[in-house]
Amino acid sequence: MSNTLSDKRQSTYDQFYDLVNMQPKELEEWLETEKSKSVGDADSGESTGHKSGRKIVEITRTKKSELDEDQYDHMKKVCGYIKRHLAQQPGDDIAETNWCYSLKNWGHDPTRK
Repeated sequence: MSNTLSDKRQSTYDQFYDLVNMQPKELEEWLETEKSKSVGDADSGESTGHKSGRKIVEITRTKKSELDEDQYDHMKKVCGYIKRHLAQQPGDDIAETNWCYSLKNWGHDPTRK
């Protein structure tokens, strides 16, 4: 693997773990809630964010040395989503908002400091 590719992967890895602030078990439990299932584009039954949450749990339980290209691609997607979404914060009282629920589906709890 070239240095540039490994540098990009390291950058993605670091950013992912900076933005994903929920532990795998905590995210799994959140994904079982009605609040989690109540948000997102659910044309096919399960929303994009909900599917993403399941992938995030899998990624966070995978050793860094065993992560594959698809997982790194998903990590990049997660980072982009969380950053875009954080920029659209709807106000101060966010705990019980669809905005918050959606971010949590993507592994980021915005109520944490």
